[in-house]
Amino acid sequence: MSQIDNILSQIESLKRNLDNLITQKDSLLDSEIIIASQMLDSMLNKYSKIVKERMDK
Repeated sequence: MSQIDNILSQIESLKRNLDNLITQKDSLLDSEIIIASQMLDSMLNKYSKIVKERMDK
């Protein structure tokens, strides 16, 4: 599995986890939702950086 495929797989997993938490919790300000959202943001930033680096070559 390539690095991008691995990151995309992780992004999908993080999105599913975030969706599940949102349906389970009473507030979007719940600490678990915030942490899950930050983890997803971090992985999306990592993906964006890798794609940009590859396009710049």
